[in-house]
Amino acid sequence: SHWAAVGAGAGLCCAPPRGQGAPGEGRVTSDAIRMLNTLQTNASYLEQVKRERGDPQAQLEAMQGFLERSGLKVEDLDRLNIIHVTGTKGKGSACAFTECILRSYGLKTGFYSSPHLVQVRERIRINGQPISKDLFNKYFWLVYNRLEETKDPVHASMPAYFRFLTIMAFHVFLQEKVDLAVVEVGIGGTYDCTNIIRAPVVCGVSSLGIDHTSILGDTMEKIAWQKGGIFKPGVPAFTVAQPERPLEVLRERAQERKCPLYLCPELDDFEEGCRALELGLAGAHQRSNAALALQLARMWLHTELVGRPVPVAPAFRLTDAMIQGLRDTEWLGRTQVLSHGPVTWYLDGAHTTSSIQACVRWFRQAALNQDKPHDGSEVRVLLFNATGDRDTAALLKLLVPCHFDYAVFCPNFTEVSVANNADQQNFNVTLENALTRCLENQRTWTTLLEERVGQDPWLPSPLWVGGLLQPAPTRGSLLLVPPAPRPLNSPALVFPCLAQALQWVAQGRDPHLAAPTASGAHPHPAASSGAVLLREAAVVRVLVTGSLHLVGGALRLLDPALSQ
Repeated sequence: SHWAAVGAGAGLCCAPPRGQGAPGEGRVTSDAIRMLNTLQTNASYLEQVKRERGDPQAQLEAMQGFLERSGLKVEDLDRLNIIHVTGTKGKGSACAFTECILRSYGLKTGFYSSPHLVQVRERIRINGQPISKDLFNKYFWLVYNRLEETKDPVHASMPAYFRFLTIMAFHVFLQEKVDLAVVEVGIGGTYDCTNIIRAPVVCGVSSLGIDHTSILGDTMEKIAWQKGGIFKPGVPAFTVAQPERPLEVLRERAQERKCPLYLCPELDDFEEGCRALELGLAGAHQRSNAALALQLARMWLHTELVGRPVPVAPAFRLTDAMIQGLRDTEWLGRTQVLSHGPVTWYLDGAHTTSSIQACVRWFRQAALNQDKPHDGSEVRVLLFNATGDRDTAALLKLLVPCHFDYAVFCPNFTEVSVANNADQQNFNVTLENALTRCLENQRTWTTLLEERVGQDPWLPSPLWVGGLLQPAPTRGSLLLVPPAPRPLNSPALVFPCLAQALQWVAQGRDPHLAAPTASGAHPHPAASSGAVLLREAAVVRVLVTGSLHLVGGALRLLDPALSQ
């Protein structure tokens, strides 16, 4: 899901009168975020998209109406010199590379992306940095008040969360006078509210895969058709290597929309005759994202490229700014490593089968490259959660070969109660529902291990029975509720929130995390024996994956500076 978690405990507040809400006038960012959180939930927006999918023109007209009520016209967006990027996997990374390359030329860049990991301000960036709290306040209330004031019997509604933020981003970029805006599509392309953009400078399509099937379709061809919906007449578009049939669908969409489409060469072609390029984002899968970014940035810089309707875009000699941009690119929560003493956290928001495969390759390689402890006492932990209608069993099956010593499952909530953290709230998922999903994931993991042990006699047996850790009704301690007995023990535990899960994994050895409290101790030998091993291991390696929201919550706790 690309919408922010918006959830229980968000207090309603009244919109300030026109002219109020600017810094120093009594409004704080949390008020704006709480009001933002009332603008429909992720679930209701998805239902709205499903209802409107048969008439994309009506959807775009509705978005245009909201834009005009906010004080902008579609024609105003032409001044933003937009780079519009879609795809299933890597579109955010490709955007991050593109933005950093162009910023390396001294250009003032705007960057709109989703979802946010820690704070909603991350979605709207200027020169690579989230907009300040003051700017967020200023533009939120500017847009919100205009929409409130233009309500009438015909236009009585407010735009949903993602639509509102998209409109707000356009206001920010126009009034802050960026030289260009890199805009990441939310979901799909044809029906996405960013597709109100009518004249981008260039479009890009990153790797395609299966995701959001209830909206985009259940085949790669259907999804490719949706992604190709951002193509515009006469506007060049680039894509990376794709399977044959989806690539053919993109080609057909490009012809239908009179859009010149180019296939990006591999990054290897840019490295011929020179040293290997250094990328700021780790993982072999980032090379195709970097190759796409180079073409998008070059096209923006040159605005013209002569060629056949569907040629392979040529490799070209890279400038120093391009090389620097690739090297300096940062994109939180994607193949990110945090070394905190003996505990190393590997964070990647992979949430599709193909992205989990890439994550596994990256994690295994990254772990191999680290120095091995002399006594060999290394413990590997998986911290996992998945949301939406994703096939969790398929994702977990891909993670089994990493040979984790423990698997930990928890919801995306940083705390059991997130009422005081508007950025992380979620109206759509209750704690009970989230824990039920975690227990299902735990049972799936157990089954997968049983199957693997049956196939591989050399695989060590799992260590202990897992269980559910939950708050006691009388105090904040933890109680272990064992699941139904299974024929084979499973190295898995379920925690009610990220804070408790991370504290158990780190066992007081990460300076950013508190040690598990004595009042939170529980009697079950599974957790206590695991705690001993984690405290005594020379090295603890933790892979956090399955959901960008899970990774965002973990980052909030592991890097407190991101919340400032």
